[in-house]
Amino acid sequence: MKRALFAGMLSLFALTGCRWKAEKLPYLGEPEKITKVVDGKQVDELVYPTIPAFQFISQDSVPITEKSFDGKIYVADFFFVTCPTICPIMKKNMLNVYEAFKGAEDVRILSHTIDPSHDTPAVLKQYAKDLGITGPMWQFATGDREKIYDIGENHYLVTAGADSTAPGGYIHSGAFVLIDKEKHIRGQYDGTTEAGTNKLIADIKRLRDEYKND
Repeated sequence: MKRALFAGMLSLFALTGCRWKAEKLPYLGEPEKITKVVDGKQVDELVYPTIPAFQFISQDSVPITEKSFDGKIYVADFFFVTCPTICPIMKKNMLNVYEAFKGAEDVRILSHTIDPSHDTPAVLKQYAKDLGITGPMWQFATGDREKIYDIGENHYLVTAGADSTAPGGYIHSGAFVLIDKEKHIRGQYDGTTEAGTNKLIADIKRLRDEYKND
C-alpha cells in the first residue's frame, strides 16, 4: 500500500513537473486578431506586437539596429549618465544580469540614454568602462532624441522623456524589459529592486529553456 502510494506521488510529481516546464512566459502588449486559413478552415489568431526596426549609435560609435539582436534574447532599459536618482541602482542591478549571463552568445543588454545631447558615444564608452563592461554583450545606445523617446513609450511600453520638473531634467521608467528572439516583449521587471532583478534572471533562464524545448 505504501509502495503504491509512493509510486503515485512520484507520478504526480513528474506530471506536475512536466506541466511546469511547459509553461511559457506571457506576451505583453495589445495583440491584433488576424484570420488565416489552416487546413482549409478559417481560424483566428492573436498576433502580439514586436519591437520595430531602429537605428542608434553604440558606445563604440557604430550603428546598432534591431538586426544586432537577431537570434538573441535581450534586456532593454532607459537611463542617462548624469541621472541623480534611480539610474545608479538600476545599473548596479543590471550588472548582476550581466554577470549571470556573461559569455552567453544568446543573451544581450541594450541600455538607451534619454539624454543624447550629453551622452555621446565617447561618454557612454567611458561609462561602460567605469562599470567594467567588456565585449559585445552590453550595448549602450544614443541617437535621435525623439526616436529614443518614441521606441521607449510606444514599443517598449515604458516612460522615457524630458521633464524639466524631474531631478536631472528627465523622467524614465525603472523597468527592465525582456525581449525574446522574435522581438516580442515577454516581461517587465522593477530594475530598482533586487527582487525584480532576480525575477528577470530567472525568467531569462526560463525563456532560454523555451527555445531549447521547442
